[in-house]
Amino acid sequence: MRNAEATKARILEAALDEFASHGIAGARVDRIAAKACCNKNLIYIYFNNKDKLFTTVLQENLARIYEALPLTPDDLPGFAGRSFDYAMAHPKFMRLLAWFGLEHDAAGPPERVENWERRLSALRTAQEAGQLGNAFDPGFVFTATLSLVTAYTAVNPFGPSLNQQAIEKPDELRRAITEAVRLIANARPENQ
Repeated sequence: MRNAEATKARILEAALDEFASHGIAGARVDRIAAKACCNKNLIYIYFNNKDKLFTTVLQENLARIYEALPLTPDDLPGFAGRSFDYAMAHPKFMRLLAWFGLEHDAAGPPERVENWERRLSALRTAQEAGQLGNAFDPGFVFTATLSLVTAYTAVNPFGPSLNQQAIEKPDELRRAITEAVRLIANARPENQ
């Protein structure tokens, strides 16, 4: 049984590399098998098809990020800083998400949607308790936070290609992102 689990782990790692580089449509099962040092048929036995393999890779990586980055509504800038660090340290994951966004119309695995809803609910609760500003809807706050966090990853068409100098000073960039998130998170409507 250990051999099967080790083989699955090698397949998933090779598949992450392949999907991050080529997306679902461009990925080749034979390249995944070669990199995983296994028979191509094993991939179909374990995962049925290429789409299921992609979904499994995505789910496993999302589970890792949810565990590594719990949302802290009372410290959204801290969450943004940790998320920025994670995004910069995991370019394959960022490319995997970019390919998913390009090749799928749906939100993805149910766990992704459930996690999103839980995080929005936590932000809404923090707003209602006065821990966060209420100038913006929780969905906007969280989307803006994630957009800022990922703005300088390799998959963003603006940050790294148009502002290379910012990437050369990651501590300053991190500070700027966390401050921007702090301002957004604490914003109150003008009439308050």
